[in-house]
Amino acid sequence: MPHAIVAGRKVYYESHGERADTPLLLIMGTGGSCRGWLPLQVPPFSQRHRTLIYDHRGVGSSEDPGGPFTTAQLADDAAGLLDSLEIASAHVLGAFMGGMVAQELALRHPDRVARLALVGTYARADAKRRLLLEHWRDLALGGATIEVLVRERLLWTLQDETLEQHDLIDAMVTFFTRDGAPLSEDVFARQCEACLTHDTADRLREISQRTIVVCGRHDQLTPPKFHRELAYEIPDAHLVTCAYGAHVVMAEAAEHFNRIVLQFFADRS
Repeated sequence: MPHAIVAGRKVYYESHGERADTPLLLIMGTGGSCRGWLPLQVPPFSQRHRTLIYDHRGVGSSEDPGGPFTTAQLADDAAGLLDSLEIASAHVLGAFMGGMVAQELALRHPDRVARLALVGTYARADAKRRLLLEHWRDLALGGATIEVLVRERLLWTLQDETLEQHDLIDAMVTFFTRDGAPLSEDVFARQCEACLTHDTADRLREISQRTIVVCGRHDQLTPPKFHRELAYEIPDAHLVTCAYGAHVVMAEAAEHFNRIVLQFFADRS
């Protein structure tokens, strides 16, 4: 399995496609491994860009240094991965926690980010998001089963029409629980803490990269108000709201989502 050395630690990554265009770095959110990008995003993206996916610290076979971490530290991990792979700059797409990491990457390492795509994320948690993330953290640390944790997250990330497809939901739960979670309950709890402490609200105007903010209209985990804030505060940003899809719009409206993102990265204007 390919690993890069970042700050003395092994970080699992995969590289797909060898196109000469600017590479594309995909940053995963909470609770998942980078392989979640493989079915729907990597095939079309890798036809246009060298597409890089990787696992956060403590996920999959990426080593865990232990202790709490912040989205800023995860952004430094991403920059370290680009260093290890000798990539000067890349387009960056991040979802939920990955979008928070992408914001910090653009702020802390601006020369490494060509263009920025933020999906289902926020600059600062409000009271409801704080209560929910604390609940998820406590569930994980309180010994809840993987199935309970997966169903809890599906409840907040899928739109109502998708939840009505009971066979699909059962298949998704089976898929996510069959081989066990890609990270421990402790790492998941630390990811929740990183999302709780993430705060770029007062620094968004320092993001200089051209940015697209993509929102599923039915997103309950990160409702449209968060995306409007990002698009308004980031100087060179625009908002695209997908009529179909909720928090995981990249799966529920994959074809539309992929087309939007690829057009954004290809636009030379």
